[in-house]
Amino acid sequence: MASMITPADRVIDLNADLGEGFGRWTLTDDEALLSVVTSANVACGFHAGDPATMRRVCERAAERGVRIGAQVSYRDLAGFGRRAMDVPPEELAAEVAYQIGALEVFARAAGSRVSYVKPHGALYNRTVHDAEQAAAVVAGVRLAGGAEGGLPVLGLPGSLLLSAAAGAGLPAVPEAFADRAYTPEGTLVPRREPGAVLHEPDQVVAQALALVRGGAGRSLCLHGDTPGAAELAGRVRRALVDAGVELAAFA
Repeated sequence: MASMITPADRVIDLNADLGEGFGRWTLTDDEALLSVVTSANVACGFHAGDPATMRRVCERAAERGVRIGAQVSYRDLAGFGRRAMDVPPEELAAEVAYQIGALEVFARAAGSRVSYVKPHGALYNRTVHDAEQAAAVVAGVRLAGGAEGGLPVLGLPGSLLLSAAAGAGLPAVPEAFADRAYTPEGTLVPRREPGAVLHEPDQVVAQALALVRGGAGRSLCLHGDTPGAAELAGRVRRALVDAGVELAAFA
């Protein structure tokens, strides 16, 4: 039995990346993950995903009451959105809005809606410290939201992305990663470095509990492309519940 979290009534969102396939190629076990998570970061076609996959994941998420989030990315299918790119701010804002709008069509058709936005890969890491790119992402979120423009933005605590979102009047939601190693500065260890991704289940569960105890984020992320991701997410969920954590979507 895991030791109890303080405060005992702490509420945490559990999110994972879904829909990360293309055509006949599949990567994430969407069906299994949707039975575990409370929020789904759905690939919108720029780093992975295609219309049929987006539609299917939205339908399954709506059936299970899982919140749908747009996981926006640089236009980089070949590199899975993990290659550094320099995109002019106006172009990036338009591409972010485009991805959100595409997913919104399928979310609404499924009886749901896009409830938040989270950058993926290189864009996520770039907006931690690049004010111009962070502002462009936020501009894209506001553009996709029309007159309201109020979609929450999910990002790394202390990032310029969350600062830009808050400055624009958008809900800024900090998240932590159960299966990623951190630098002493609180950023993610680059994937090119050894040990950047945690694979050992006990280590992932222990980090998840430690992050929640430390108040590291409102949402806890597990990567859907990690081998055995669904089983690992299930273990994390059980450990959190055993520790007295209530799991619920933030959006």
